Amino acid sequence: MILSVLHLSRGDIQKIKDRNARVFDTYTIHKLVYSLFPKEDGEARSFLFAYKGGDFKEKRFLILSKNYPVQPEIGTIESKEIPKTFLEQEYYGFEVIINPVKRDGKTKKIIPIRGREEIMSWFIEKSGSYGFEVMPESLSVSDTHVLQFTKDNKNVVLGKAKCVGRLRVTNRELFIKAFENGLGKGKAFGFGLLQIIPLIKQ
Repeated sequence: MILSVLHLSRGDIQKIKDRNARVFDTYTIHKLVYSLFPKEDGEARSFLFAYKGGDFKEKRFLILSKNYPVQPEIGTIESKEIPKTFLEQEYYGFEVIINPVKRDGKTKKIIPIRGREEIMSWFIEKSGSYGFEVMPESLSVSDTHVLQFTKDNKNVVLGKAKCVGRLRVTNRELFIKAFENGLGKGKAFGFGLLQIIPLIKQ
């Protein structure tokens, strides 16, 4: 897997706005990141990304992919290969931006999960399917709000929450799959990238 950081200066963002009817939103970022991985015949794009913030001068985006990205037309990018040993630890600190939703058992509709306590319970319950368990006392939920943007003349609304804490790997195969493929829904718009740091102890 390849880890990349895309840097956009204040001037870069202005150039993007100038080309995009002065809009720089979630869908703009989506198109920008997708442009770094041209689709080949029969191949699906395979990457995740997360907005890492920045300051008045620069914004940063973290990207995880199976292939190296191309050089961006606007902005600069740095990439490096992740060693296999990185995913062989037992404990990790983690951060992930999630789209907290569940499917209603009767109507089969996707419904949002609201409230920090409800999101925490949902995330702890879901973690087993991703090959890890969350240390409950370490888990915090913040940055809970709604993203709204227009795609193909349609209004898109996505709930957002940031989960931070510590985890213990319980199923290595599922954990690696979750790291490579992301968690939950909304991955095309900056959700689901499991950002981890190995910990020597819990």
